[in-house]
Amino acid sequence: MPAGRAARTCALLALCLLGSAAQDFGPTRFICTSVPVDADMCAASVAAGGAEELRSNVLQLRETVLQQKETILSQKETIRELTTKLGRCESQSTLDTGAGEARAGGGRKQPGSGKNTMGDLSRTPAAETLSQLGQTLQSLKTRLENLEQYSRLNSSSQTNSLKDLLQSKIDDLERQVLSRVNTLEEGKGGPRNDTEERVKIESALTSLHQRISELEKGQKDNRPGDKFQLTFPLRTNYMYAKVKKSLPEMYAFTVCMWLKSSAAPGVGTPFSYAVPGQANELVLIEWGNNPMEILINDKVAKLPFVINDGQWHHICVTWTTRDGVWEAYQDGTQGGNGENLAPYHPIKPQGVLVLGQEQDTLGGGFDATQAFVGELAHFNIWDRKLTPGEVYSLATCSPKALSGNVIAWAESHIEIYGGATKWTFEACRQIN
Repeated sequence: MPAGRAARTCALLALCLLGSAAQDFGPTRFICTSVPVDADMCAASVAAGGAEELRSNVLQLRETVLQQKETILSQKETIRELTTKLGRCESQSTLDTGAGEARAGGGRKQPGSGKNTMGDLSRTPAAETLSQLGQTLQSLKTRLENLEQYSRLNSSSQTNSLKDLLQSKIDDLERQVLSRVNTLEEGKGGPRNDTEERVKIESALTSLHQRISELEKGQKDNRPGDKFQLTFPLRTNYMYAKVKKSLPEMYAFTVCMWLKSSAAPGVGTPFSYAVPGQANELVLIEWGNNPMEILINDKVAKLPFVINDGQWHHICVTWTTRDGVWEAYQDGTQGGNGENLAPYHPIKPQGVLVLGQEQDTLGGGFDATQAFVGELAHFNIWDRKLTPGEVYSLATCSPKALSGNVIAWAESHIEIYGGATKWTFEACRQIN
């Protein structure tokens, strides 16, 4: 290209760029671009200006990204500081509330907790535990009064001296409980002190139960083998009784018993039957604020029983595998019924039958929060549905009342563990 023409081309190109600068694309720059002779030079300059604008936008976006990155890093640091402060607050809150709070209790317990089944104490709050201890002391006093009546009829200096010693120990325990209650009311004492105090008192109570049981053995020869009751005074995971005999395969059953309890919330588990592979083969349980339930093969039916008034109540549950039909009786009167409870599932044999605890594993896995608290007697099981008349005879202590043809209530059939005790059954005496 001749030099004169090239100069004119650059001049025209500069004019085009000046025109584009008026559109405020940014700082103007003079660019010489070689274009064909017959091409539109202004259009070429505009294309060059568009590329420059794109480059400028990319730079601005990059700067924005860097700023946002700095903001995110700053926010992460703020979040980290807040998390640290929240953790400190939660730690302080845990220390303030203490370690004695009860576990949540709505609904049945999920399996697989993996706990030591012999060493745990009750997870109830300190005040509730002391209330239970007070009830236990009252129970021990009642038993000592029975022993006093027995000793009057059968005078024995050894029996009287042991009774006096036990009465002295009970008085000491009452003073300890009263002192602990006063401490709680004044707001003193921490969770560790509460636990240590509870361990000492429960240990002493267990010892007293054993000594009183020894004295009560003297009464065994004077009563029939079925006139006894089991007492579970505390909500623990180590007090229970085991039925020596297992259940056969059953396509129908009736289970009946006498119960007396004032425990709240929930009286616990009067009995549980577990088989290999199914811990909830047959269970009667009232846990937390839920109504009493019967479980068959882990299927549930809610029962209409209300028994935690501190009075003796007779209850029966009948069931048949055909359509899963069930009926519930309290004090001789039918109060509820239903169907589709584990239909066509026979009760499996070769299991473990436990009184006073719910089994999470075969013969164990007990949880203190599900333990039965109260008294239990005349636990019988039949392999058929009893008639309403037969149930009424049981509830009214009729001489015609039947004993279970699968499990019959007898002292020789029961083994007790952990401080649960046997003594003379009183409910039928009160009715008669």
